[in-house]
Amino acid sequence: MPTGEVIEFSSITKVFGATTAVNNLSFTVEPGRVTGFLGPNGAGKTTSLRMLLGLVAPTRGTATFNGLAYRDLPHPLHTVGAALEAASFHPGRTARSHLGVYTTAAGLPRTRVMEVLTQVGLADHAAQRVGGYSLGMRQRLGLAFALLGDPGVLVLDEPINGLDPEGIKWIRLFLRRMAGEGRTVLVSSHLLSEVQQSVDDVVIIARGELVHLGPLSSLDTDAAPQVVVDSHDREALAAALTNAGISFVAGRTGLLAAAADPGLVGHIAFVAGVELSVLHRQKAGLEESFLALVNEGKAL
Repeated sequence: MPTGEVIEFSSITKVFGATTAVNNLSFTVEPGRVTGFLGPNGAGKTTSLRMLLGLVAPTRGTATFNGLAYRDLPHPLHTVGAALEAASFHPGRTARSHLGVYTTAAGLPRTRVMEVLTQVGLADHAAQRVGGYSLGMRQRLGLAFALLGDPGVLVLDEPINGLDPEGIKWIRLFLRRMAGEGRTVLVSSHLLSEVQQSVDDVVIIARGELVHLGPLSSLDTDAAPQVVVDSHDREALAAALTNAGISFVAGRTGLLAAAADPGLVGHIAFVAGVELSVLHRQKAGLEESFLALVNEGKAL
């Protein structure tokens, strides 16, 4: 059985010219658990993972596996399996030939090709050209590559992106199974709703910085009541709330105002002459807590 490794990001920073993509990021990922690496698009998730895998050199700080940088691992494919969102495949190759190239290069037995294709449910499509694969099948082929060395660590960048409900369910079960075998699983996503049924812990970043770290349940701890309010003139509504000293963030169904009384919010809108289309009380849930964290300090 593969052994999981502790992943540690220590004050890692990446600056591209005048842009700081990742700033002083520190957290650890433990074996036997699925850790969700979350944040909106452009938050710095992919840059962080690329630094972890030695594809981008950090400006400062380190990212290691049990204290070793990726480039110093004696057998990297046996330690870490990675599937990045930008992974590409030659459309004219079959899945079998694609994976066969990597087994030869890594000195792995060719039997691993069909073993991993079976593991991800692609054995019946091993001889099919990748150019005819659906997005979900390509995602599974990326996972098959990540599993070639039977690694103790899996690093997956947006594995659920674009999948249909059946594919999402399969990925969720796959992640839980990998962690159940004692592997370390780090999976990125820009949506908590995509991975909340799979993850044990969450690391949330926004604008390149850590904004939350802890078990999934910590997002819903002591969540305060909020008022969901919206208007066809959302800018005027936002201005009215700001002038009244009511903080808010943008949610899926309107503005989430930090207030316990819908009547107060309705009165503020009435005085400002703003017609409302939505107004009700709501206790903040996981998704709302996530949105509040990533939108904090961000202009509407």
